[in-house]
Amino acid sequence: MKRVAGAVVGGVLAVAAVPAVLGAVGFTGAGIAASSLAAKMMSAAAVANGGGVAAGSLVATLQSVGAAGLSTSSNILLGSVGSAFGALLGGSKKGPSSSPPAEPGAEKKEPKENESQVELPKPPIRSEKQEK
Repeated sequence: MKRVAGAVVGGVLAVAAVPAVLGAVGFTGAGIAASSLAAKMMSAAAVANGGGVAAGSLVATLQSVGAAGLSTSSNILLGSVGSAFGALLGGSKKGPSSSPPAEPGAEKKEPKENESQVELPKPPIRSEKQEK
């Protein structure tokens, strides 16, 4: 049940977050917002390209999505990826495991008949001040 809820929430958040994040960065429906991260990206792209922003570049693509939104197929893909992550996170355990994983190659050694099964006490830990 948690995985289903996580998948639904993940898909909805992924589809809803993209336009919100793009708008917050400065890629709006009315164009690139002044003094925004998008404006700085556009300026850098224009300088690197000799005065204009190349068609198909990252800045041009983000502005297109910011202005017109994502296509239906892009929303489906984005929702699917968000749902997969949501299901993965929704089904994960929150608490630590009860036992640590075994080290590779480590085998449990059983004591033989003649071997003692009692552990010797460990010496107390001393600080540097106590040793002097």
